[in-house]
This record gives sequence, C-alpha cells and structure tokens, in this order.
Amino acid sequence: MFAKLIETLKANPRTLVFTEGADARILEATHRLKKDGFLTPILVGVESEVKEAAAKGDFDIEGVRIVDPATYPGMDAMVEKMVELRKGKMSPEDCRKNLMKGNYFGTMLVKMGEADCLLGGATYSTADTVRPALQLIKTKPGNNNVSSCFILQREKDGADERLCMGDCAIQIDPDEDALVETAIECAKTASIFGIDPKVAFLSYSTKGSGKGDAVDKMKNACDKAKAAAPELAIDGEMQFDAAVSPVVGQQKFPGSKVAGHAIQSGNIGYKIAQRLGGFAAYGPILQGLNAPINDLSRGCDADEVYKMAIITAALA
Repeated sequence: MFAKLIETLKANPRTLVFTEGADARILEATHRLKKDGFLTPILVGVESEVKEAAAKGDFDIEGVRIVDPATYPGMDAMVEKMVELRKGKMSPEDCRKNLMKGNYFGTMLVKMGEADCLLGGATYSTADTVRPALQLIKTKPGNNNVSSCFILQREKDGADERLCMGDCAIQIDPDEDALVETAIECAKTASIFGIDPKVAFLSYSTKGSGKGDAVDKMKNACDKAKAAAPELAIDGEMQFDAAVSPVVGQQKFPGSKVAGHAIQSGNIGYKIAQRLGGFAAYGPILQGLNAPINDLSRGCDADEVYKMAIITAALA
C-alpha cells in the first residue's frame, strides 16, 4: 500500500507542515522523510529548540525548513488574511495571539499556499487540530461536515486485506445527512488506497430484521446516499456479519452487491479489528476539508508519524 503512495508522491511532490517541530517523534520521521526525498517537510517551532532536539536524538534535519511564528516575516499578511477568514469573529490581536501557536500557524501556511497539507496532534488534542482547520481551511464545496476514517490493513493467507471504517474520531452522533457525506467521503478515500469501495450502513438490524430509531436513521441515510451517489455500491441497513462475510451476507441480504464485502463503522469497530483481528490501523484521516489536515494520536510513535505523513501528502 505504501509503495504505491510513495510512487504517487515521487511523481507529484508535496510539501507537508508538522505543527510540533521540536517533538522527537516528528524529528525522527522528518529524518526519514528527508533521507527518502519523496516529500518536503516543514517544521514549526523555535529554530534553536528544534535543532537542539534533533541533535539530541541524532536526527539529520540539515536543510529542512524550520519556521518560527515569532520571527516569520509574513506575519502581518497572515494576520490580515486570518482576520478576513474569521469575518469579525477574531480581532487582529486575537488572530496574532493564536498564530503564535503551531496549530493555527501551520494551518495558515497551508491556507496561504506555503504547504500542501498538515499533520499535527503529537501533543495537540484532536479538537486543537480540527478547530483551526474548520475555521481557516473550511469544508469543500458541497460538504457541510468533517468526518474521519481509518484504513485497516493485514496480510492473511497471502492476501492483502484492506478495510475503510468511518466515522471513527470526529462525529459522535451524526444525523442522516452527515452519514451520507461520511459514506461518500469514505468511498473516495478508500479508492485512493486501492480499495474497491462497497459501502455498508451498519446497524443491529439487517434489511428490517430489527426495529428502532437507530435502524430507521441508517436505512434512511442509506437511501439518501444511493440517490446522492448512484455510481457507488451502497447497501444497508445491515449487521456487521452481513457486511463482512459473503456467506452470511447473501443469507441475510440476498442479491446485495455490498453484503459480505464491505464495512462502514466507527471507533469501537476499528479498535476491535486492530486489537483482536490483527489489522494495522492508519488514521484518523480527516475528510471533507479543502486541504488534507490530519491528526495524530498523542501516543503515536515515529513510525506512525512517518506513515501518516505519507498518507496525508498522498491525499494532497
């Protein structure tokens, strides 16, 4: 999977900004990315602190651009642009204060075209990564929501199995329309990772076998998604076993092109697959924004940073 993404980046070079430039995990990943040469990292932070941390870890970041908000020559123009984007919700003083923080500053580097994408969250919370993205990058035309997904991958019996699960990190209780957007965005993301998208709307019911408001919401969302994206293979509502087992799928949902070949679930589902199913989990991958902005787990290691950087840049 990553070999294909790297080939894409070699043909289409991208610049990625890390919001936490002095973090050892970020620096180790930057060391690897610099050596590999298929994407250009930018580190946000105080230059002396970043270089000191790199030297301490013996990470080669020579030639990597380090940008300190406190000394950034384009700060006045950045403040002016942010005031315009916030449309009176932040004063120039408030904007300047926020731009001293790596999450806001890095997001504005993307907005102003100095970077193609951003990866943060090694020390910031998900909310602190997503909030600047919503305020400054904003959602794509036609989208009203930001969602997320995880790409799951494992080798089994010589086969490379890949699944896309969403929403896993952003929306707690999405309504029908948000579920439709999430499903369509997950299908687009899945395609980038070589997954033939078959979208299942999961429930505790399969094709009306159970009753309840949650069942109705998934059934209605599924119908809306079919109408919004008739080119996609979409079905539901269905139970987990019907979504992933071809035998069970055809028993419970005969004739479905999706049943037995799809999964669309959330945080609990991806963690079960990761912990009990032997899948490697990559994400959360944020969807619906005008530029790729992705969030790291604060418990991530350098290898996760490296792989998420590749994913984020490839999405650009």
